[in-house]
Amino acid sequence: MGLKKFKPTSPGRRAGTGPDFSEITKGTPEKGLTRFLKSTGGRNNQGKMTQRRRGGGHKRLYREIDFKRDKDAIPAKVHSIEYDPNRSCRIALLHYADGEKRYVLAPDKLQVGQTVMNGQTAEPKVGNCLELRHIPVGLEIHNIELTPGQGGQLVRSAGVVAQLQAKDGKFAIVQLPSGAIMKIHHRCRATIGQVGNIEHNLISYGKAGRKRWLGQRPEVRGSAMNPVAHPMGGGEGRRSGGRHHVSPTGVLAKGGKTRQKRKVSGRRILRHRKRGRFQR
Repeated sequence: MGLKKFKPTSPGRRAGTGPDFSEITKGTPEKGLTRFLKSTGGRNNQGKMTQRRRGGGHKRLYREIDFKRDKDAIPAKVHSIEYDPNRSCRIALLHYADGEKRYVLAPDKLQVGQTVMNGQTAEPKVGNCLELRHIPVGLEIHNIELTPGQGGQLVRSAGVVAQLQAKDGKFAIVQLPSGAIMKIHHRCRATIGQVGNIEHNLISYGKAGRKRWLGQRPEVRGSAMNPVAHPMGGGEGRRSGGRHHVSPTGVLAKGGKTRQKRKVSGRRILRHRKRGRFQR
């Protein structure tokens, strides 16, 4: 994948960059693997807004992604690399030898025509999915399960990658993209390689409208609001807030711990992520 610059026909186009889609080999999705996706606008089943700055955007068809990769010992051929509007990475359409078709996250350097496999008989190469106990120490992995058979939940965004550092009894020690080190049961599965579309984080949108197309609404500073709308709002003239930065519900925004204390996965974290600058 590469980035392309646009002709400066307007200020927004002058500053904007976008993907060149050179890796895309098929334009239309597989009809049997798609379903209608209703836009929530950040609201729950009661109509109350639980997530701010969401709404609008283009209609999307949801592609059914195989996060479990549980079809073992059957080779699959990579038929195409496709664009998915529901995630930042690309997806790959697999044609299994028994005729079934499935979508998976496309790792970097996965080529059309390549054969991939799942299960303990698969080789530890890019695109194959194995249990952590069968993956050699030191390899880069993604789409990692937290519970055996539940499906991949960790390391699924464009360009991210984790590393299998060690094995200790029934657990594998994995370093996540955030820098955190977590122990995961060795029966959990992971896919070999780094998630594709590596240059996604280098895209410059150039104008506010491109974010609206993606369903992202404008962000308003709390200090610019009225006191009834935000804890940092109000004041005679322009004020810096008068207190530590907080969210609309009063949770500390800079340095405050937001992770749930009784979260089950928290017991598996051996070293928490480094705060501040992104580190691996």
